Amino acid sequence: MDGTLVDTERYWMAAEEELVEEFEGTWTHDDALALVGSGLWESAAVFQAKGVALEADAIVARLTARVREQLTEHGVPWRPGARELLQSLREASVPTALVTMSIRSMADDIITAIPFSAFDVVITGDAVEHAKPHPQPYLLAAEQLGVDIADCIAIEDSPAGLTSAHAAGAIAIGVPNILSLDDTPASALWPTLVGATVADLATVVRTVGAAS
Repeated sequence: MDGTLVDTERYWMAAEEELVEEFEGTWTHDDALALVGSGLWESAAVFQAKGVALEADAIVARLTARVREQLTEHGVPWRPGARELLQSLREASVPTALVTMSIRSMADDIITAIPFSAFDVVITGDAVEHAKPHPQPYLLAAEQLGVDIADCIAIEDSPAGLTSAHAAGAIAIGVPNILSLDDTPASALWPTLVGATVADLATVVRTVGAAS
């Protein structure tokens, strides 16, 4: 979701910096980049090490609330082409799942802003034991969709997300946002989702199948 469907990474980074500075710590851009795609509870340990004297649940709640405030203030910043491709998939009756390490309340904010029924299944960070890059989130999504993970395509913007999808056994397409994906286990790298079609996704499936 964050970085693939919506361009909210800058909201997260601002919330992180505010939180650490409140506890008189220092939070750099590199610190923020290192957490892109990670689970919130795993990230909470990093903030505690930076001096944030809060329990993990409180850190997750604070960060999420601040990002949701920014969504209300500035609106939902959609990634180019993402909603259009998602709508095309829905019109083609392709089952879809949202697999995000954000918590359910924030995912619901984004889903509510989509002007069509976008997802059959929603997997969030507060619904899994193991966050990305562990394969569990994608395995759970496929299970709830009732499909074989090997028949699934995952579209991701982060190394952690691509690693999760690949380890689960999905076909993983990387669409870079703020991080390079050159050294990730992506089946394909696309510069953008603008103009991407259902047929383009089918081509990736055929290509991967022919190579295996």
